[in-house]
Amino acid sequence: MAPVADDSPVPADRAERAAAFAELRDRALECRRCRLAEGRTQVVFGSGDPDADLMFVGEGPGAEEDRQGVPFVGRSGQLLDRLMAEEMDLTRDRAYIANVVKCRPPDNRDPKPDEIEACRPWLEAQVDLIGPKVIVTLGNFSSRLLLDTREGITRLRGSVYPYRDRPDGTPVQLVPTFHPAAVLRGGGEPMAGMRADLVRAKQTLGTAASAGTGASVDAGGSA
Repeated sequence: MAPVADDSPVPADRAERAAAFAELRDRALECRRCRLAEGRTQVVFGSGDPDADLMFVGEGPGAEEDRQGVPFVGRSGQLLDRLMAEEMDLTRDRAYIANVVKCRPPDNRDPKPDEIEACRPWLEAQVDLIGPKVIVTLGNFSSRLLLDTREGITRLRGSVYPYRDRPDGTPVQLVPTFHPAAVLRGGGEPMAGMRADLVRAKQTLGTAASAGTGASVDAGGSA
């Protein structure tokens, strides 16, 4: 099987990046790298602005996402949309939303380690081509994967972590927070924590803007 991406540099030209991203998506839609391909309705590659400064990474598609081919369209997605609007003054079309695995695990079970590893190159290629300034990881699976840690989300959240550098040398910052599904189950405390984390992500984008890196979101917001 051909690799997801070669070692060529990420195109600097926006149109070339868009073409490369479209090609990546087309290849991902045909992926059969792991057993999850056997039960899927379709690949849920991601949605939003592929040139966004902000990226969200969740766990994997659920039943409704598998049916529609769009991440976070159920109750969890509705909550994410609401908190993005209330705490970041953003709609989802101004960010990019993806998942660790692109196909629905059977019965919404947790993705297995080999499935995560099989799908990881697609996510890494997405990050490379989008070039976000801030990544918000939603829940344990995306936070542990991108931070390369076994720590749980309860300990990880509340801080900003360096992830890696963009092709232009500016740093990508990572802000872990709870998965919206956990917030729906958990009530007031995780809700308050997620709100604070989204404010933190907005402030991190604002810091990048004040440093002259061109982020489009100002600092501020309510916890």
